[in-house]
Amino acid sequence: MGDLITVTPIGVVRGGRTEIYEDHWGDVTSTIVLDPAELEPDATIGLAGFSHIEVVFHFHLAFSTRRSAFHPRGDAAWPMTGVLAGRSPLRPNHLGVSRCELLSVDGLRLTVRGLDALDGSPVLDVKAYSSALAPRGEVREPGWVRELMRDYY
Repeated sequence: MGDLITVTPIGVVRGGRTEIYEDHWGDVTSTIVLDPAELEPDATIGLAGFSHIEVVFHFHLAFSTRRSAFHPRGDAAWPMTGVLAGRSPLRPNHLGVSRCELLSVDGLRLTVRGLDALDGSPVLDVKAYSSALAPRGEVREPGWVRELMRDYY
């Protein structure tokens, strides 16, 4: 399991937030500037037909790595949660995955709303979101998660 994986960023987040803050991401607008050294100019053809994208990015300002259970947001009022059951940036590989609204596509520049990545975050991948890929059936989650995320977007 110790095999190294090399991942090269394909772009960077510009604009939006510069400081870590947990809530109210819904109106945050930013731009994903894709790297022409990594992608051909036609890489975004067809993307504008989608209302949302999924972005895989690196939590580049994460200051430590968590490998065990914790209280979400460091608040003992929330239940202990294993790192794999949470969405904290303090993860084994500091990877974030976010679904956001795609406002426009201008060549290798994607303007988005609701991307919970900070200015300067390296973008590792972008995928068009399709409702056909959403989970089938009812989604199960603990009730406290909905309360915790009430003001996130």
